[in-house]
Amino acid sequence: MARAAPVTSPTPRPAPLADRSEAVLSRLQLLVTRKLDGLLQGDYAGLLPGPGSEAGESREYRPGDDVRRMDWPVTARTTTPHVRHTVADRELETWLALDLSASLDFGTGQWLKREVVVAAAAAITHLTVRGGNRIGAVIGTGGGAPVPARRWRSAPPPAGPGVLTRLPARSGRKEAQGLLRTVAGTTIQPGRGDLGALIEMLNRPPRRRGVVVVVSDFLAPPEQWARPLRKLRVRHDVLAIEVVDPRELELPDVGVLPVVDPESGELHEVQTADPRLRQRYADAAAAQRATIAAALRGAGASHLRLRTDRDWLLDMVRFVAAQRHARTRGTTR
Repeated sequence: MARAAPVTSPTPRPAPLADRSEAVLSRLQLLVTRKLDGLLQGDYAGLLPGPGSEAGESREYRPGDDVRRMDWPVTARTTTPHVRHTVADRELETWLALDLSASLDFGTGQWLKREVVVAAAAAITHLTVRGGNRIGAVIGTGGGAPVPARRWRSAPPPAGPGVLTRLPARSGRKEAQGLLRTVAGTTIQPGRGDLGALIEMLNRPPRRRGVVVVVSDFLAPPEQWARPLRKLRVRHDVLAIEVVDPRELELPDVGVLPVVDPESGELHEVQTADPRLRQRYADAAAAQRATIAAALRGAGASHLRLRTDRDWLLDMVRFVAAQRHARTRGTTR
């Protein structure tokens, strides 16, 4: 399945996030501060520690360790592969690549997908802005051309560069709050954007080593964004946050259901009472998500999946705890 066609919701949705961004951000800040400060205590509470430049201690190599950190003198002396830890940088430069294309303006769970994107950005900002860290963002949305709904379309509209916005990296909570207000107030444009072009904005010009977080539903073909992501991983620690809605994974049995792709405008009516159709849809969706996961793994990015029908903050807490455990496992020497 090249692309999961989102299902139109029969119930009215709340006002656009841009119209209530201040209230949403205030509520998110309180929620993030209470939960993350209570569960993620420690000297460094970032999602991913910085790569660092100061050499630390060595330990034996384990599958999954970065081979670029091999400690060759110790390996030669002990005849056992060792990797060397580096002391994490405390003053990091973190960049957010936020995909706000039309496919994110959808949701059948507790949240819209775009609300999860903003919520993830708020949590990441809270975790990284302390200690003088700088945080910036690039935001991408659709091309701005109106896309009328059509029952059949001979070919999908070509992906364009869309509307790309760069917010410079700055330190301080005031600047971070301004960044989040800009993200929350971004108007989603119709049409299909280019996730690869959004990621490429962080490759050129080259930036100092740090952390890059890409937040998207990754529904664009992997050949569009996998290569820029691999290039980004050469210099940075990369975290890919995939936002998923349950209706993109399986169809409910509700009879005839209109489904539409908000980026291409393609419209179909689907008979969801057919169990074979629902099974084919679920199988195709699972294959699509497996392809996305494989592409992210091949690019060397850490992968976190957030769903609109789950507690996204609890999923982030579990991810951070697992990352910290993975980076401190084993006995240092």
